[in-house]
Amino acid sequence: MPGEPLSIGVGIPPRPPASLLDATAEAARSAGADTLWCIDHFSSFIPRGVWDETFSPLAVPGSNPDEMFEFQTLLGYAAARAGDLRLGVGVTEAVRRHPLVLAQSFLTLSHLTDSKVILGIGAGERENIDPVGLAFDSPVGRLDEALQILHTAFETREPFDFDGQHFTLRKALTALPPGAGGKPDIWVAAMGPRMLRLAGRYADGWYPTGLTDPADYAARLAIIRESATRNGRNPLDVTPGLQVFAVADEDRDQARSRLDEKPVRLMSLLLPGHEWSAVGARHPLGTDFGGLVDFVPQHLSASQAAAALDAVPGSVLEKTVLWGTPDDIVSRVGALAKAGLRHLVLHDVPTLIGHPPGHAASRFALIRAIKDTVRT
Repeated sequence: MPGEPLSIGVGIPPRPPASLLDATAEAARSAGADTLWCIDHFSSFIPRGVWDETFSPLAVPGSNPDEMFEFQTLLGYAAARAGDLRLGVGVTEAVRRHPLVLAQSFLTLSHLTDSKVILGIGAGERENIDPVGLAFDSPVGRLDEALQILHTAFETREPFDFDGQHFTLRKALTALPPGAGGKPDIWVAAMGPRMLRLAGRYADGWYPTGLTDPADYAARLAIIRESATRNGRNPLDVTPGLQVFAVADEDRDQARSRLDEKPVRLMSLLLPGHEWSAVGARHPLGTDFGGLVDFVPQHLSASQAAAALDAVPGSVLEKTVLWGTPDDIVSRVGALAKAGLRHLVLHDVPTLIGHPPGHAASRFALIRAIKDTVRT
C-alpha cells in the first residue's frame, strides 16, 4: 500500500523587498508545498570582502548581503498571506531571546494563522552571538533548560518556577492560550549526539541541515528514536525533517558546473572540519572548525575569504547540496525518505541565481515532482 507523499517546506526570502515573500508564498502554494520557513540572523554568512560581481550577479554597486528581516515580524507578516501553509522558524535560539519571549511570540503567532506553527530552535551560532558580546558558553546546556521552559509555558496558564544553571524563573507567567492551530510544535536543530538526544527527549520534530547521505541521516535518526524511547515517548512522535539546498539543471554536467560557483563554495565552508576529513580533505579554517556554528564572516579578511573559497575541492562541493537533474534530485530525496525523512525543506542556494518558477529545474517544479513521486 503506498504511503503518504513526503511533506515539503519552502524557505522564504529573509531580506527586502517584502514582495519577494508574497511571490514565494504564492509559488509555494501552487507547487503543493506544506510549510513556509524563515531564518533568524542578524546578517548573512557572506564575508563582505568577497561580495562583488564575481560572487553573484546580485552584488551590484550599493547592494548589501546583510540586509536581513527580523524573523518574528516576518512571520507575523507571512501569517496574513500563507493560507493553509504552516509557518516556522528554522531556527532561532535562547541566547539572544529568552525562552518566555519565544513562547509568547509563537503563542501569538498561533492566533494569526489556522495552522499549527513551528518553533525551530537550536543551540545557536557564533555569527549571531560573538559580534554583539553575548556569551556562547554551554550552549547545549542552555538549550536543554530552554526546552524545558518552553514546554511548561506552552502547557500551563499558571505561574511557575524554574531553577537552572542558565535560567531562574519565579512565578513566571505566559497566560495566553494557543490559537486555532493549537499548541506550537518545537523542532530541534540537532546534529551531534548530545543535541540528538535532546531532540528525542523534547522535540516534536528534528530539523538538521545538509544531511545529504541517507546512511548518515538514518544513523542520527536512530539516536533520536532511542532517546525518545528511553524517555518514555513514542519515537514516531518526532517528525524527521531536513533542510537542504538544491542545484538542479536538466543537463547533469551543467548542474555539476554550477557547484563551482562561489555561493556553493561558501556553503561548503559552512560544513564542519570533520565532514571535510571524511572525504579526504582539510578544511581551510582548521580540522577542528565547527562549520556554520563557528563561522563569523566578519572575522575573515577579503584575502582570507577568497583563499578559503578557492580551497574547496570537488569532493566537498558534491556533498554540500543536492545536485543533478530533476530526476536525480527526486531519486536522492526518495533515498532519504527510505532512511526516515518525513519533511523536506528545500532552499535555493543564497545569491546563486536559479531557474524561474516555470522551468523544469526550478525549486517549485522540484517540489511538484517530489510530491508526485516520493512516498513515506
